[in-house]
This record gives sequence, structure tokens and C-alpha cells, in this order.
Amino acid sequence: MRRQFKLPEEDIFFLDSLGLAWEAIHDRGMQWVIIHDYPVILGYNLEKVSVAIKIETGYPRTALDMAYFFPALARKDGKAINAITSQPIEGQNFQRWSRHRTAENPWRPGVDDLSTHMSLVNFWFENEFIKQPYGITA
Repeated sequence: MRRQFKLPEEDIFFLDSLGLAWEAIHDRGMQWVIIHDYPVILGYNLEKVSVAIKIETGYPRTALDMAYFFPALARKDGKAINAITSQPIEGQNFQRWSRHRTAENPWRPGVDDLSTHMSLVNFWFENEFIKQPYGITA
């Protein structure tokens, strides 16, 4: 797997602890960490996806934001996932989920990192079904 830029040791430890393939790549002037075969909770059309996280200039002092999925996720019950768009990364169209930290949950330099961001991603998976409870389609 490609390691085109250096990550903090804590992030490497976290990524390796997942037991999944991951890459640190450059694409069109941006740095991305891509975690392959990341498990998705029940209720979505896929069991596993590749998750891309954009590593902003200044990270880890600068916050991580959003998550990008390939292939695109959909709810099995047909309900829409709001605030999504497409983001090309290395010629593949990743699905960008526009989800952000809040004033109640700000980025904490020196505390937050890739592991805490991925905890948020897991929350976002679940929160889709909290905001719009699972419905049975006919």
C-alpha cells in the first residue's frame, strides 16, 4: 500500500490496529488517507467501503472534516442520505458526506486525531437512522 506522505505515529498505530489495508496518497494537490474494506453498519446497501479522509494542511493542529466513501452508500429502506455530493479521488467518484464538528464538539488540538475522527464517522453512520428512523419499503 502506498505511503506518499508521513502521518503522525498515533495515526499509523491506529490505522494498523484496524487490521485493514490503508494508504496515504496525494491526488491533485490534496493528501488523503484511504482505509479499504471499512465495515458499515446494517441498514446500508454495502457491508464494506473504502473511506477517504482529507488530511488538511496543518494537521494535526488543523481539524479533519467530513468523510468520503467508495462505492457510494445508500440506505436499504430507500430514504435519502442528505448533504452528499461526489468527489473524484484518483479517478473514482467517492461520495462526500458533508458532516462537521459543532461548537459543542470542536476539534481539540493535541487530543483529536484520525482515531477520534473515525469515531465520528461511525456515529454518522448510526445518526442517519436516528435522524430518519429505518422504514420498510413495499
